[in-house]
Amino acid sequence: MLSITNVSFRYKDRAVLKTVSASVQSGECLAIVGESGSGKSTLLKLVFGQMDVDDGTIFWKEQAILGPKNKLVVGHDFMKYVAQEFDLMPYTSVSENIGDHLSNFFPDEKKSRVKELIEVVELEGFEDTKVQFLSGGQKQRVALARAIAKRPEIILLDEPFSHIDNFKKQSLRRNLFAYLKVNNIACVLATHDKNDVLSFADQMMVLHKGSVMKIDCPSTIYSNPGHPLIAAFFDEFSNVNGELYYAHQITVVDDGPLKAIVKHSFYKGHYFLIEAELNETVVCFKNATALKANSVVSLCLKR
Repeated sequence: MLSITNVSFRYKDRAVLKTVSASVQSGECLAIVGESGSGKSTLLKLVFGQMDVDDGTIFWKEQAILGPKNKLVVGHDFMKYVAQEFDLMPYTSVSENIGDHLSNFFPDEKKSRVKELIEVVELEGFEDTKVQFLSGGQKQRVALARAIAKRPEIILLDEPFSHIDNFKKQSLRRNLFAYLKVNNIACVLATHDKNDVLSFADQMMVLHKGSVMKIDCPSTIYSNPGHPLIAAFFDEFSNVNGELYYAHQITVVDDGPLKAIVKHSFYKGHYFLIEAELNETVVCFKNATALKANSVVSLCLKR
């Protein structure tokens, strides 16, 4: 339903995006990942029509997404965009912010709808609190609820959980993506967090210096990263003889040809991340217990 075809964009003399293409069907989620400055937020703004593409086209169904040069009012009724700067009304309550664009002709339905959305973003008990008194993470949750209030056909999310602490982030992420899937809402998500991608994205686009490095389902890219930049997004990794291995793919064995010298053991909860030196190269692997510094261990590489 969303079609991005050979889109390029320049800012003054700097190419920000170079011939980017992707498509997203209703109910699907496309996660865009990449280093800061890779063009993730710029692509979202172009899809929203906040800026004009230099080359290429963007369509939602049969409708062209036009920028300010051709459309006086930015945005479309079928699309919502949650940026990193929240567009909220600070002097009104959480409920009033979320229900701002819902019809007043059906007050009971509006009240029920606002209650449902407050539960989705886990803000029960804050219904009557003015937004100006909320934390950054709570404001972000209000912005998310406000964006899905009228059930848009597509939603654009720019780092949607960046202000939300870990105490709420996991369950909120599950709630939101489940809601989008059930309501058949397409989603384009710019993120630095692998947890936004692995369990919830149908497609993953890796941007590097404005160009598409890879686009595929997350499991395929995870299994075959092919580049240190991509492997680093998912987990600790090591480059051994030109091959990339995640930390869980390197294990300690009783005896083997690969001998490494342990440098550090980092406690990670249910395991330790071991940093070691193998043939003058730093490698990282997981182990159930800490290992003594400067001890020699044998390693096995497994795909």
